[in-house]
Amino acid sequence: MRKVDVTVDVTDAVHLGQTLNTVATVCLPDTVPADPVVCFAFPGGGYSRRYFTFDVTGGDEGSQADWHTQRGWIFVACDHLYCGDSDQPADPSALTFEHLAGANHATVGHILGLLADGGLVGGLAPVRTPTVIGIGQSMGGATLVLQQGQRSTFTGIGVLGWSAMHSVNWTPPGSPKGPARYFPRGTNVGALTPEVFTEAMPEMTLDEKGMPAAVAAFHFDGEPRDIVEADMIDYPRRRGNPPVWASTTIPPCSMTMMSPGAVAAEAASIDVPVLIAVGERDCCPDPMFEPKGYPRSSDVTVYICPQMAHMHNFAVTRTRLWARIQAWGDGIWAQRRPVCQSTK
Repeated sequence: MRKVDVTVDVTDAVHLGQTLNTVATVCLPDTVPADPVVCFAFPGGGYSRRYFTFDVTGGDEGSQADWHTQRGWIFVACDHLYCGDSDQPADPSALTFEHLAGANHATVGHILGLLADGGLVGGLAPVRTPTVIGIGQSMGGATLVLQQGQRSTFTGIGVLGWSAMHSVNWTPPGSPKGPARYFPRGTNVGALTPEVFTEAMPEMTLDEKGMPAAVAAFHFDGEPRDIVEADMIDYPRRRGNPPVWASTTIPPCSMTMMSPGAVAAEAASIDVPVLIAVGERDCCPDPMFEPKGYPRSSDVTVYICPQMAHMHNFAVTRTRLWARIQAWGDGIWAQRRPVCQSTK
């Protein structure tokens, strides 16, 4: 697999009065099909594009990007603005979900243009008829829904670990439900301080070891303890020596995704295939009810992966999820092929 880092100027897509760039990693299979699936992947809050490209647990299957490229896909892992290696606006509180979605849409368009004219890397033939899908985990799922609903970027979207109804952190059965907080979308939400974060989600308050109470919502039983601690200690501040898959910054507007129906209007306008994939412990309270949020789509799939919590790519069952995503994406590719005519 070849990996190519691409920097994309998204200044004109966000209009924040300064030059801004996003960064993505394009992962290419050894042999690129003439009409491949191109999958763009967007991480959640507190994570970078390396959540998809780094072999987190050292298993034989490698990273998620490895897994899909070994099966013929072009896989593009993207950093949102104000996350990972992408630029940070001078005033982070001015950054809205619409800005994130606009920047991601511009990133997709630029990379597809490079693939189409053969300008991505030497020796790669032009890729002009791809099947373009998007997947987004947690905050990445929220921005993906908004982007698709407003801009129709993709032929299909996979919403991973996020609810179009109301995303809430998993708590053990019988736990008291906290009040739902409403953060108006598109307004100045101010700095995302630890105090603001834990006021909205008390279950993320850190204990004396720096571990949030909601660690079981993010990591399922049986995951390597050193990986869990590396991921969760001091989350989401990520001070000191953060893991390679982490982002030390989270857009303040991410708080708005915890509001009930944060992007419900966009979800209701999506008319392409939708994959709703969650772990058995996740931020989606009622996965089987989620298709109701996508009334214009005639193709909504729900998959609940066992032994998996919110951070899917750390789970021991992660390849089961990847296989389901691969089959779903290949199915969209097949639907775009000419229908065979009966010879009778």
